[in-house]
Amino acid sequence: MPPTRAADRPLVVVKLGGSVITRKREVERTRPKVIERLAREVASVSDRPVILLHGAGSFGHPGARRFGLARPPPEGAKPSARARGGAIVAAEVRRLHLTVLRELVRAGAAPASVPMATHARNREGALASLDAAPFSEALDRGLLPVSFGDVVPDDAWTASILSADTIALALVRKLPVGRVVFVSDVPGVLRGPAGGRRAVEPEVSEAVVEALRPDAGVADVTGGIRGKAIAMRAIAAAGADAVLISGLTDGALPRAIRGESVYGSWAHAGAR
Repeated sequence: MPPTRAADRPLVVVKLGGSVITRKREVERTRPKVIERLAREVASVSDRPVILLHGAGSFGHPGARRFGLARPPPEGAKPSARARGGAIVAAEVRRLHLTVLRELVRAGAAPASVPMATHARNREGALASLDAAPFSEALDRGLLPVSFGDVVPDDAWTASILSADTIALALVRKLPVGRVVFVSDVPGVLRGPAGGRRAVEPEVSEAVVEALRPDAGVADVTGGIRGKAIAMRAIAAAGADAVLISGLTDGALPRAIRGESVYGSWAHAGAR
């Protein structure tokens, strides 16, 4: 029998959270060593087709909140003002995106940028359409498609936020994705009081989601850990496994990409 090609294997979507590649409480501050190591770990896996996404972290969330891009425009607001706010945030996020691309190139990967501003549209802040063809085409050419949470055109609000978590879910629904790996600054969905002893929830159940609250003290416009857990449940319902792991643990990411069972919080395809 011929050897199994990478293209014949289920896709793996990796999402590098803004919390792990930036310092979210400091405006436009990256974690250079973490980005460098994660780029090396992604580049080290050559036997799995991978799509890489990343969050905006401290490069996007503060501006998105400042310009109100995650909520309806105020009554009487000029579309031009929202458009300018969107352009400012988009420019900020692209500075982070360029950093990620540069580190991937240095690590030996061949990244191909896929900006969602030209491939997706929202309507009233929710995804209305997304073209997955650029991801497939990049993979067919032997490239690593890389996208990110972005400001996209909105048919009702002029412009709004499309999170990388939502992109991941859309890709699961459009492409043969077998696993989505969310990489964060925590080892999983945590239970227990903030500031006290906390444990990792091994399974992201509906009860776990209901018990979560949005993060406090961080300018996160995409729902925080609760929003991520909801996305993981939706990804599992769409037919792919989803796992949340720490990006601060050396070697966990390549193991997760290769299909190993790694420490973290899981939403398994088909689980209820």
